[in-house]
Amino acid sequence: MKTARSTRIPGAAVHAPKRAERREPGVWQRFAQQWDYQSMILPSILFLIIFSYIPMWGVLLAFKEYDLFAGFAASPWVGTLHFRMFFESPEFWLIMRNTICISLLKLAVGFPAPIVLALMLNEVANMAFKRVVQTITYIPHFISWVVVSGLVFSMLAVDGGAVNGLLLQLSLIDRPVNWLSVPEYFWAILVSAGVWKEIGFGSIVYLAAIAGIDPALYEAASLDGASRFKQIFLITLPSIAPVIIIFLILGVGNILHAGFEDILLLTQNLNNGILMPYAEVIDTYVYQMGIINQRYSYATAAGLFKSVISVLLLLIANYTARKLGKASLW
Repeated sequence: MKTARSTRIPGAAVHAPKRAERREPGVWQRFAQQWDYQSMILPSILFLIIFSYIPMWGVLLAFKEYDLFAGFAASPWVGTLHFRMFFESPEFWLIMRNTICISLLKLAVGFPAPIVLALMLNEVANMAFKRVVQTITYIPHFISWVVVSGLVFSMLAVDGGAVNGLLLQLSLIDRPVNWLSVPEYFWAILVSAGVWKEIGFGSIVYLAAIAGIDPALYEAASLDGASRFKQIFLITLPSIAPVIIIFLILGVGNILHAGFEDILLLTQNLNNGILMPYAEVIDTYVYQMGIINQRYSYATAAGLFKSVISVLLLLIANYTARKLGKASLW
């Protein structure tokens, strides 16, 4: 049986059969292929749209004289009247002073505190002791400010307060001090309570960043004779510097967010008149003008001013970090 021979002209090129070109799937096709993964973040996206983006239409209230009976659409436009009233109010500079000073204190004390705690926990060799310390420092984050303010009141009480009792035993004071009646002490009390509440939870991110450092770097440094203290400054801190810078950028963006719930509760719902010259910040002022005094348009203007300044500070901080060659948000 003869086999068929393939006839080929000498010198002719052999062309391979053309393959079907692969087309990249479109956005909706990729979404359909990853639907099980996309559905996991869908509730968060809906939450963000409903509670963050849709209410942004409410900022138009700052440019209107809101009439409760006429409604949002029928209320007359007044332009920048409420902004001028806020800037010209006698409380403006006092509010700005308190807001900036409290925010800077929280940033100067509260920002490095979790970093220091994470570095200290990283040096602990006893894992059982390390877990106990981590648990003790994490728990206050999950405690409501209502409970924390009650603890502060109990510890600083004139009769039976732990702080006064300790200071009397150490002969540092002659008689109990009513700490929450001295305005000059309020900033220190507020910042200390905030640091105690958030220091453990804030250290989680830094501990995770430290865990990702290559152990070979520490071994090489120890062979070169570097002490543990030098290894912290030469290896640990430079390795987690991008994380630190990102959180610092976010902290600068929140420089006008001096706090609301903690100040509201420590001043007994803004009823402690002695502390108000040191406790009135933009957030509590907005609450007082909008909710208590029902000046909705005026309070919206004050809140919008704070938001615009915060966005500008965030942009400036991110631009500066990017220009310096450091980590940035975008």
